[in-house]
Amino acid sequence: MHPFSPRHPLLPSRIHALGASVGVAAALALSGCASPPPAPSSQRPSATLPATAEAAPQATTCPKGLPDNTRCLSGKDSAGAFYMIAIPPNWQGTLVMHSHGGPALGAATMARVLEDIDRWNITVRAGYAWAGSSFRQGGVAVRAAAEDTERLRRIFVQHVAKPEFTLLHGQSWGASVAAVGASMFTDDGTGRKPYDAVLLTSGVLAGGTKAYDFRLDLRVIYQHLCGNHPKADEGQYPLWMGLPAGAKLTQAELRARTDECLGLGKPAAQRTPSQQRKLDTITRTLKIPQNQVQSHLNWATWHFQDIAQNRTGGRNVFGNIGAQYRGSDDDATLNRSALRYAAEPQAVAAFGADTDPDGRIPVPVLTVHGIHDPTAFVEMEDTFRRTMERAGTAGHLVQTFTDDGTHSYLHDPIYVTLFATVIDWARDGTKPTPAAIAQRCPAAEAAFGKGCKFLPDFQPKPLDTRVTPRS
Repeated sequence: MHPFSPRHPLLPSRIHALGASVGVAAALALSGCASPPPAPSSQRPSATLPATAEAAPQATTCPKGLPDNTRCLSGKDSAGAFYMIAIPPNWQGTLVMHSHGGPALGAATMARVLEDIDRWNITVRAGYAWAGSSFRQGGVAVRAAAEDTERLRRIFVQHVAKPEFTLLHGQSWGASVAAVGASMFTDDGTGRKPYDAVLLTSGVLAGGTKAYDFRLDLRVIYQHLCGNHPKADEGQYPLWMGLPAGAKLTQAELRARTDECLGLGKPAAQRTPSQQRKLDTITRTLKIPQNQVQSHLNWATWHFQDIAQNRTGGRNVFGNIGAQYRGSDDDATLNRSALRYAAEPQAVAAFGADTDPDGRIPVPVLTVHGIHDPTAFVEMEDTFRRTMERAGTAGHLVQTFTDDGTHSYLHDPIYVTLFATVIDWARDGTKPTPAAIAQRCPAAEAAFGKGCKFLPDFQPKPLDTRVTPRS
């Protein structure tokens, strides 16, 4: 039973606990029409995850920010992933399985889980149980992360409680984990779907074979302009590999190089004309803001290294043959001088098999994306819609957009509204419209503060209007 659903009445004590009101519940009773069609007959069989003997989670102190008397449990699963579970005192039976963004690099840690529950405590404050895994390994490994999420769901069912409803929530890179996992696991072994609905927020939903192309563009344009990553007196390597195996470059050292060339660490007034001109070339050509250049360059360094060394056996996934870069003061020179790489088809296919959603999701899928997201471009949503259309599941998808320019977190009432909406949709088959969702949101502001910025008429453009097309 969901606390903000008009189809699931609240007890007075529950209203008091959440700061809600009967008026809030009534105001949220806005939705569209049309039930999701049945899953396509071409849907692949549900993936199998070997049954394992999982230890029961242990009681632990809850992190700050959760409601009083929340019950928290933690543990480490048989594959080596850390996890935490938080159950609010007013829990009504809905479990939210959280797939986190990133991905982080390095070994799994509980610190990653604590960061997630801190950022997403709105889930528990809104009355839902929350469960999140660190994933058993760092790096760009989507299907493994989806397995870890499913393993944690089974731990919850076996050792904690059998939820009435299970929502799979993926954020950022975790949205690709959730999108892939929702089509991997479609039968819990008893004939029921393990996930009743899916919520994807600020998602990297173009698939690994498309979502990171612009970061190769960043590497080659940066190198054309700056020539210091790598430096001329360092060992040379193809930029698609991020860094060669064993490289000792640190993030602080890379920041020093970008500061030298672009003045990224300085206020604009303190940059030299040459630095500002080079920085403008990057931002105009790649359509990313200045304050995101360093972050994307970091990802194009260490995440690319992880992909090359740990995911593809040293083969190239990213190519820029045929890309014509535009936006510099001298595009002809840029395109003539920029390093060019050809992706290896077998490597692309293998990487795509792990990271690209196939759209074969048999349950309602709701997405939200800030239209000015500087990390995961909103145009990725167009790619994901096309993926669902090819799979024959477009009727399972509703996409919403907000007037936001952040990536990691939007606003509390947005998420409360989306949780309630996708749960109601899955329960009664009434497909919502973006306009109805936008109208529903202000009711949540009474309890969770301002922040409703839905743009119900927005439609994203194709990804290749944002990222330079290539052969």
